[in-house]
Amino acid sequence: MSEHRLYQSVAKRIREAIEGGEFRVGSRLPGERELAERFNVSRVTIREAEIALEALGWISIKTGSGVYVLPRDDHAAGSLPDVTAFDLTAARAVFEAEAAALAAANIDGEALAELEALVSVMSSPTASDTASSAADQQFHETIARLSGNPVVEYCIRLIWRMRNELPKVKQVYQSVCHHDWASRTDEHLAILNALRARDPQASRAAMRDHFHRLFEAMLAAEEAEALAEIRRRTQQDRDRFMATLSAQG
Repeated sequence: MSEHRLYQSVAKRIREAIEGGEFRVGSRLPGERELAERFNVSRVTIREAEIALEALGWISIKTGSGVYVLPRDDHAAGSLPDVTAFDLTAARAVFEAEAAALAAANIDGEALAELEALVSVMSSPTASDTASSAADQQFHETIARLSGNPVVEYCIRLIWRMRNELPKVKQVYQSVCHHDWASRTDEHLAILNALRARDPQASRAAMRDHFHRLFEAMLAAEEAEALAEIRRRTQQDRDRFMATLSAQG
């Protein structure tokens, strides 16, 4: 198992120990050395697992003191922030572009094959919207995982939660993504090719280009919607005016 996947497995086992009551709320976790021996991994892997768990709100890392288990309420899933699709896309352009640059340095043949299979699903004319959307999300989350940074991965997964669970954001994305299937396919292929070349700068640029085009598509869609609303109101005014004239004989 690769290092960037190993820390996830360790984080899961620590979380299970917390949920099972072995590590109680408020208690201090065993030190890195003890945990490394327990899980038969390096101390670096333990450190990465703890960073991931802290980002998820399971533990608190206090420099010079230790690592402490937080109360359940502190890491319960809270409400998502009220953001627009434009806010979210701008954040994705920053986080996911850097994740792609980091992934380019870590990617291996197995990961490339995984990404190629996902692009194949997205580019298939016979794939359902559900299958294509799932492949799209998995493509981006795989790159986040390949960044090798658990905090970057967590932030991108949280961003995807906002993309999927905030009704107004979800509506905008569904509308735009449904009508730009060909562009999305080409952009994901460009990202894949940059990663295949193991070129961080090209990977970063390809991901930024993807979100820049998406942002412009959102602006165009919003403009079209606004124009349609203006035409609708204008037509209503015209109809009322004509109805008034008709009533006067």
